[in-house]
Amino acid sequence: MNQQARGQETRAHILDAATRRFAAAGYDATGVAEICAEAGVSKGAFYHHFPTKQAVFLELTARWLGGLDAQIGATRGTASNIPDGLLEMTAMLGQVFEVAQGQVPLFLEFLRVATREPDVWQATIAPFRRYRELFAGFITAGVAEGTLRPVPPDTAAQVLVSLAVGVVAQGVLDPQGADWGQVAREGMGMLLDGLKENDR
Repeated sequence: MNQQARGQETRAHILDAATRRFAAAGYDATGVAEICAEAGVSKGAFYHHFPTKQAVFLELTARWLGGLDAQIGATRGTASNIPDGLLEMTAMLGQVFEVAQGQVPLFLEFLRVATREPDVWQATIAPFRRYRELFAGFITAGVAEGTLRPVPPDTAAQVLVSLAVGVVAQGVLDPQGADWGQVAREGMGMLLDGLKENDR
């Protein structure tokens, strides 16, 4: 194994170990020493890859919804119109649930730490803002193509993102409470019924 591959493996061990420690003990009670012991690496190796414990936490936060942007773009490119594209996007929530299973404590820790650490808050809120802008663009495009009624794009986007976040949060906290993928699809369908032009 070359040096680059070893470095990538060490980085992955650190992130995996941090995930376990943050979920088990919380962010505040987990230090670099605990992460290193869990990962089986030295502090020198840790600081070679991450300047601080917070940097590890921020990367884990970014990975929570990692990959969704590309999938959303791909779905939009294959759908025949905006309403169909939005319905197809709800299928991605199933992938989010799969990632989230077993990580409820870490998910809650993200939210808790974000309330008091500005850098973590910025990293946590950034995807929501990005998705609101993205969905506002979809709504604008749907109005332009004539499939959606002329509604305020920003407001409609906030409602769509709220649906997605609400379903994901419930699915993470109560995975057996419902078929959350079906809830997402039906919820999106109901919203689209209100957004579509009457003759569609």
